[in-house]
Amino acid sequence: MNSEPQADAYHPDPRIETIAEWIGDAVHAARFPRHELRWRNDRWAAPVGLAALDDAEWITHFGRFEPLPGNLPQPLALRYHGHQFRHYNPDLGDGRGFLFAQMRDSAPGIEGGRLLDLGTKGSGQTPWSRAGDGRLTLKGAVREILATEMLEALGVYTSKTFSVIETGEDLQRGDEPSPTRSAVMVRLSHGHIRIGTFQRLYALEETEHMAALVAYCLENYPGALPPEDAPGRDEPAVILLHQVVERMADLAASWMVAGFVHGVLNTDNMNISGESFDYGPWRWLPNWDPRFTAAYFDHSGLYAFGRQPEAVLWNCSQLAASLRVLTETAPLVAALDRFGPLYQAAMCRRFVWRLGVQSRGIEADSALIQAAEKAMVESGEAPEQFFFNRRAARNPGENEFGALLRGYQPAADVSDAFWRQDAPPGVLIDEVERIWAAIDTEDDWSELAAKVSAIRELGRQLGPAPEPAGQPVAVA
Repeated sequence: MNSEPQADAYHPDPRIETIAEWIGDAVHAARFPRHELRWRNDRWAAPVGLAALDDAEWITHFGRFEPLPGNLPQPLALRYHGHQFRHYNPDLGDGRGFLFAQMRDSAPGIEGGRLLDLGTKGSGQTPWSRAGDGRLTLKGAVREILATEMLEALGVYTSKTFSVIETGEDLQRGDEPSPTRSAVMVRLSHGHIRIGTFQRLYALEETEHMAALVAYCLENYPGALPPEDAPGRDEPAVILLHQVVERMADLAASWMVAGFVHGVLNTDNMNISGESFDYGPWRWLPNWDPRFTAAYFDHSGLYAFGRQPEAVLWNCSQLAASLRVLTETAPLVAALDRFGPLYQAAMCRRFVWRLGVQSRGIEADSALIQAAEKAMVESGEAPEQFFFNRRAARNPGENEFGALLRGYQPAADVSDAFWRQDAPPGVLIDEVERIWAAIDTEDDWSELAAKVSAIRELGRQLGPAPEPAGQPVAVA
């Protein structure tokens, strides 16, 4: 069973203050007409020492954004640039969010624990809002709860939806019926330093700040050193790129095995900690279709399901381009060249985990993946159902995939009644819309609560996921 996060004390550590002068702008949160607590993630509040807050205190900190003790005295809207659908945009930055607090958990093996951030979405306008209102729809917050809970259950290293507070405003949006309800959301994550953060420093020729940011990342998001034969393996910029490539290859593989389509894989949505975050027009696959897109505005299919690994590698190459001011090109190219093998290894590791079987090595596991993809395409079976039905090598079938699966030993227990259900919990778009309709028309939150409960049970049944690559220790 999946282990629950362990409770710990509150350990504030606003490390971002050492670079705050040039990485962000101090801002104030919006004043909202109403604060109604709709979601508090006590499961993840416990390991950062905040589960003991009562609801009034919770709203004070995560609705009105009064500072947490010993933490940032004022929120920080981060500055960054980025490629959006491969077009460079220098007019970005936190336009409806900010970094609110930093603290440490008690992750085993890391002295002092991991550095974690609390960041917002929908907290009001900042210097980077452009023409936006700085707000978030309540529907958008509900969708993010579902995305993060399902991804966590499926072993993806993801941000956690920490808090959602309804704020009593009517918002106008062009992509959903308006007026629509408003909310402010807080996410718990492993950092908010993006590839676009480096791109901004490169564009503005802030080389000293670039070196300082590399040092900040290596200190606060530690990972393994490059391979022994890697050129330039002692240079900070090279070390960082190797770590990011390893993390991103694993992240891309985890999305593919989950059957998840992020939808907007711009460089400002790529976190150098390798953590999946910022969920907008996401989707889960209704069937195995590499051409499936999540964003209605992705007309060319740039970020289609099957193109996600390519998109992530392209984004890594933009980080490498920015780091050229600190080192030679050849060591950076060598780091990028590792992406393909790392991605394939991660695919195999994560695929056999979700199937609940023992690995037979990368060659055999790769053949199993290819046969599984072919079987899903031919049958039209949804990925969630496919993995559920064949967990622990049961129900292999008579096709090529079934023949290969018979050669695998089970590595999971499917004796629980959970595995005798007709289907596992899922969050295809029709289900998301049904859950939202109950909230929107009846103010009925029971469907959301039931879905989250079912998703968390799925996570417990799947058990501990493969450790995210490029991290120093096991992370939940």
